[in-house]
Amino acid sequence: MNKRAFSGRVFNPVASAAAGWTGGRFWPALAAGLFWLAAGLSAGYWALRVWGQGPLTPLAALAVSAPQADVAAVARALGSRPPPGVAATAPPPATRYRLIGLAVRPGQGGAALIAIDDQPPRPVRVGDALEAGLVLQSVNGREARLGPQRTGPSTVQLVLPKVED
Repeated sequence: MNKRAFSGRVFNPVASAAAGWTGGRFWPALAAGLFWLAAGLSAGYWALRVWGQGPLTPLAALAVSAPQADVAAVARALGSRPPPGVAATAPPPATRYRLIGLAVRPGQGGAALIAIDDQPPRPVRVGDALEAGLVLQSVNGREARLGPQRTGPSTVQLVLPKVED
């Protein structure tokens, strides 16, 4: 039989593990762990970077014409007044709007990317108002129709310009 004298000390695994870290081994072990963590993350980043690259395909760019300055509008902005008796004419509606792109979903309507008066284009969904009194009625193929109401006759028809190769 194994007879050992009782020393009064009880084995505590948490205390013995903590005692091993206080002997000056904590900081080098932490530094080594952080180093290997950084090395693993770096290797994973570069592996995903190489793995995720595919062949580059050029996209056909849409020919965009340079915006034309409206001399009368610039003069009005600078404080010029038209001579008396000359009435200012508004440009026809078809020239104010430029269709940049379309997104058509069969059975769900769609959206159009429309620029107004050489402003940056903004997306408009079918049924939403483009301006006061003008609603995007429908989009299909390469055209968008605008009118005063969602249903009814269209007053403006915008056609997407053809892409040149």
